[in-house]
Amino acid sequence: MSQKKDGKIWIEGMENALSDASLSGHSSRAAFADKQSVAVLPNLWIIKIGGQSIMDRGAKAVHPILAELVAAKNAGTQFILGTGGGTRARHIYSLGLDLKLPTGVLAHLGSSVPMQNARMLQLLMANDGGVICPADDVDRLPFILNSGCIPIMSGMPPFEFWEKNADVGLIPSNRTDAGVYLLAEFLGARGVLYIKDEDGLYTDDPKKNPSAKFVPETTAKALLEGGQDDIVVERAVLQHMQRAKKIREIRIVNGLKRGQITAALRGDNVGTLIRAN
Repeated sequence: MSQKKDGKIWIEGMENALSDASLSGHSSRAAFADKQSVAVLPNLWIIKIGGQSIMDRGAKAVHPILAELVAAKNAGTQFILGTGGGTRARHIYSLGLDLKLPTGVLAHLGSSVPMQNARMLQLLMANDGGVICPADDVDRLPFILNSGCIPIMSGMPPFEFWEKNADVGLIPSNRTDAGVYLLAEFLGARGVLYIKDEDGLYTDDPKKNPSAKFVPETTAKALLEGGQDDIVVERAVLQHMQRAKKIREIRIVNGLKRGQITAALRGDNVGTLIRAN
């Protein structure tokens, strides 16, 4: 039965621990700080194929990587493929900035390119079970995986017009690296693997600075505090890792070196490992 409570219509039996609390209050949040969420798909890898680093290189780079991934799938490894945007995404960001478009519009425009890359990968992997999985179909992932297929998604998070403003400038902070990471955190996945065209993290961009040193392991906290200008993964990922409940580390490998992806999925220490702290 409904009744009046503090001038509001109230349904009998709806009293709960939060019914009289402010969801923004520190005490309310602290009271539930020890709550843990379930791991939805704990045996699933989330893998991102770089846009500029891999996709823009064409068949010579892409085909061997897909062959290695299909072999992993046939050996029993389940994964989702997320795609980056690459040079074409940079072009649309540059155009949008020139037109003085807001961050949310840039995020919306930037989401189109990784989906193009996802569709290309889906066609290349169609014979091996590659299927497009839009963000709205995430709840279908168990069906897709249990049917032996490979879900392929845009790495861009579906924030689009709701993307928050960056600390500096208008370029969206949460792009394809961040989207892949956030999906993994939501699913409680086994791990996150970024496939790039470098062995991992360096102290500077090795393509521009030959004296840059390779970093086999570090922490997101150290990278955020270190002030390094060029980092192999989006800074938003490092920031999200500080608050993460499940995905407390990520790995970056060189997809141009055959076998590194397989080794990483096997648990070998290859590429660069970045821990939360």
